[in-house]
Amino acid sequence: MSYNEGKVEIGRYGEDGYEVLLVDEPAPGVRRMTLNRPDKRNALNHQLRGELMHALQHADADVAIKVMIVRGAGSCFSAGYDIGGGNVGQPMPFHTAAGDSQWPRHVVETWMRIWDLGKPVIAQVHGYCLAGGSELATGCDLVYTAHNAKIGYPAVRFGVPDMQFHPWLMGMRKGMEMLLTGDSVSGEEAVARGWATNSFPEDELEQHVIKMAQRIADVPADIVALNKRAVHRQMEAMGLRAGLRQGTEICALATHQQSFHAFMDARGDGSKLTEALQERDEKFGDYRTESD
Repeated sequence: MSYNEGKVEIGRYGEDGYEVLLVDEPAPGVRRMTLNRPDKRNALNHQLRGELMHALQHADADVAIKVMIVRGAGSCFSAGYDIGGGNVGQPMPFHTAAGDSQWPRHVVETWMRIWDLGKPVIAQVHGYCLAGGSELATGCDLVYTAHNAKIGYPAVRFGVPDMQFHPWLMGMRKGMEMLLTGDSVSGEEAVARGWATNSFPEDELEQHVIKMAQRIADVPADIVALNKRAVHRQMEAMGLRAGLRQGTEICALATHQQSFHAFMDARGDGSKLTEALQERDEKFGDYRTESD
């Protein structure tokens, strides 16, 4: 393919077409990736993460593309990582050194790769944006949410987050509360806390996201790339990337705790996941999801 022709690269690392990702161009210079496992609330299995990063990297190399958008099909952005057996037979999208914290290091590295792309990536968040879904959105450069979106990390009710962005982008006090309870915040509150850029009524979200993407696309791409890098370099100078990396070791410690093993045993091979989640969350009266 010739990148200067602005064609959409398809293929899950090949020629057969993406299986769990939709790619389109809703406006000139804007490429959009839609997580397409709506029956699983866009649970992030290895295949979906791999296809998404493949598509983002190809768009980043396409001179006709100025901005990327990531959104979810169906009722939500993403309910999190697939812990219901959806990774069986699938390799990780790329190599991460083995060891006790391999999984959290792998996913943190995945989402931080979005930071290292030259072009801005916008997360368009509606419905549930939980656990791994909130990590994906955090890795994006701008986050626009529906007012009634639910951003949370219910997995803290049996473990520790892989990517501990909460004190950085939600503030220490609210971040602490979210990690101690697993409770969510709305899209509006996520804006007030600094995690999201802005929020809109759900039926207006898409038009606002595309409008903002077009505004960014009107700025010279080489300057946009430098200004994106300027923001991230300042956050790195304050220690964000190092802090997230250190947090993966704490996440690994959680996998040795009695409560973690009790939940994983209750989940079984994935066939009892819904029951395990129901038991975990019923005392809180909130989440009902097939992935976390």
